[in-house]
Amino acid sequence: MRANPFLLMGLGVVAIAAGAMFLRAHRVAGKIQPDGYVGSGACRGCHEPFYQLWSTSRHGLAMQPYSVELARRAQFPDSPEIHIDGSTYKAELTARGGWIVERGAAGERRYPIEYTLGGKDIYYFLTALARGRLQVLPLAFDVGTKTWMDATMSMTMHESVARGRPLPWRDRALTFNTSCYGCHVSQIETDYDPADDSYRTTWREPGINCETCHGPAGKHVRLYEAARKKGGTPSELGLISFRQLTPAQRSDACAACHARREAITTGFRTGEKFFDHFSLAGFENPDFYPDGRDLGENYTYTSWMMSACAKSGKLDCIHCHTSSGRYRFAAGDPNAACLPCHAERVRNAAAHTHHQANSPGNRCISCHMPMTEYARMRRSDHSMRPPTPATTLLYGSPNACNGCHTDQDARWADGQVRRWHADDYQAPALARAALIDAARQRDWAKLPAILAYIEDPNHDSVFAASLVRLLGQCPDPRKLAAVGPALRDSSPMVRGSAVDLLAEHLDAGSIRALAACAKDESRLVRVRAAEALSRVPFDALDASTKAAVQPAMQEYIASLHIRQDDYAQRLNLGNFYQDRGKLKEAAAEYERAAVLRPQFAPPLVNAAVVYSQLGEMRKAEAALRQAIAAEPAQPAAHFNLGLLLAETGGRAEAEAELRKTLELDGANAAAAYNLAVLIGNGNPAEALALCRRAAGLDPENPKYQDAVAYYRARQIQAARGR
Repeated sequence: MRANPFLLMGLGVVAIAAGAMFLRAHRVAGKIQPDGYVGSGACRGCHEPFYQLWSTSRHGLAMQPYSVELARRAQFPDSPEIHIDGSTYKAELTARGGWIVERGAAGERRYPIEYTLGGKDIYYFLTALARGRLQVLPLAFDVGTKTWMDATMSMTMHESVARGRPLPWRDRALTFNTSCYGCHVSQIETDYDPADDSYRTTWREPGINCETCHGPAGKHVRLYEAARKKGGTPSELGLISFRQLTPAQRSDACAACHARREAITTGFRTGEKFFDHFSLAGFENPDFYPDGRDLGENYTYTSWMMSACAKSGKLDCIHCHTSSGRYRFAAGDPNAACLPCHAERVRNAAAHTHHQANSPGNRCISCHMPMTEYARMRRSDHSMRPPTPATTLLYGSPNACNGCHTDQDARWADGQVRRWHADDYQAPALARAALIDAARQRDWAKLPAILAYIEDPNHDSVFAASLVRLLGQCPDPRKLAAVGPALRDSSPMVRGSAVDLLAEHLDAGSIRALAACAKDESRLVRVRAAEALSRVPFDALDASTKAAVQPAMQEYIASLHIRQDDYAQRLNLGNFYQDRGKLKEAAAEYERAAVLRPQFAPPLVNAAVVYSQLGEMRKAEAALRQAIAAEPAQPAAHFNLGLLLAETGGRAEAEAELRKTLELDGANAAAAYNLAVLIGNGNPAEALALCRRAAGLDPENPKYQDAVAYYRARQIQAARGR
């Protein structure tokens, strides 16, 4: 995804270019179609044991209609009043139903509980709001502690929200139809109408049903009913069998939900490749520690891709989990899961673990898949790496030793593992984490080591892709040495990241390389290449390049239309239209993105750019002031407003805005230069200092060097005049 770019305005001499409807979501009637979806009830007649296992599993209960019986079974106690953002909330559960009662300055409101989400660690509750929205209510229930809690405090790590700050419970990010729907109900149609910002959402059944993984079962039912009447067996199964899939295909089927990912299509089916439908978060995301351990909620697949067991091609999710999500080895010896590849260590587990037999520390998963907690939800580390307490000492990431030995610290744990193992197995983990941490901190002294890691054919693909993505922040042109090896990498994640890096420099050579990437075997890489090439005027491409990129361009355009209620896709669609010179269409998309995410400034900044290009300066100014109201600490909004006001005559306020920009972003060379131009006549000494600052920040820009010479000459002339 084009990462919310800020497009700077060109503004003359001081510029440097650069409610009403209520529609409750409901269940679709389960009609059997010839070869379509039929619902889990159609499976029950022949597969009763599996049906019972599924219907009581976390998959089957991923979402449930709220009922008095559910509340009794879950043992929800009485709720205290919980204070959230100036109001109090209390769960009121009676024999007639359940409500969350809100009391605040506007009086009392009662929100009926319609559905529950989850239930393994936390029960979240949904209510119906205006325009068909199902909203996560502000109170949730912690299964482990049997207590009610502020639901929004468990959801603090979001793309455009300051880390550690809870979301308002009515925020769109907590709207089921917008954020949660894909992995909690089956065969859903959100049916969003942008005309009135409403939903007419339908689904076949709550929970993740059989057909989510096995595909439409209508044909299967039809074939077997016909065969039963004839007393035979059909020649084909008529649905997807996991026995016929490769290990990678099985894991990719699970990853469609169990991944921190961004969709590029809506059509993923079991058996297809994950990276033909999704991109995956890596360690450029702050919800991971630098060593790759989970900090926020990352849904398993990123860490799974680092597992040596997964990389071997022998292990898939179904080896340890049933299709309903249960752990296959829960009833017996959990170490049996590792027997196929690690028989010797399993037979002599105590010698390997240095813990007594039958103790928790003697289990493989205790050390290689420790449990961690975020937002009161517990999950296992699926990277299956050994404990690395040395990374805990440096970065504060969790390690298995101190997860159990809470009376000891990481230094003690580090000493233990170093005594047990003659080889320093932690060294590679420390080296990788150091590169990620340096890149995050923009410490480019380690650039040679970063490039060497990316070029190493034995690198971990997740770490390599993450480093390539983080190089986008690097001003050193040597970073482009990573592009060639990364484009030849076997991982679509690495190749797609390399395309994004290459797209920063759209010269003739990179355009040729991107055109080749537009024919990559992975849709993710093709879409990334098409996105980059969409910034190149189409008429500037030769006929053969146009022909090569056209199919990928259609895939990219399709990816921008899969979520009309997603502000990020609206923003990127605005970018696409602007790059194509369709300015009115771009402005409309940016404005729509701002409606969908009103506390996010970038769409409004981009809208202001477009309005300035259209000559509509009043609209541009209004958009920038709205952006500042939404995000007062957004330097791009202040910078662009300063440029606009300087152009339209508001010089005093323009000066204040440019100074505010430098206060918020001291590395903005353009702001320093433009401020110097603005105040140069009245304060040449400060103007010289500002130009020197700009030249120091961007020494390759000759305009800044010329400005330094100009104001130095003025200073000399002024001294001679005295």
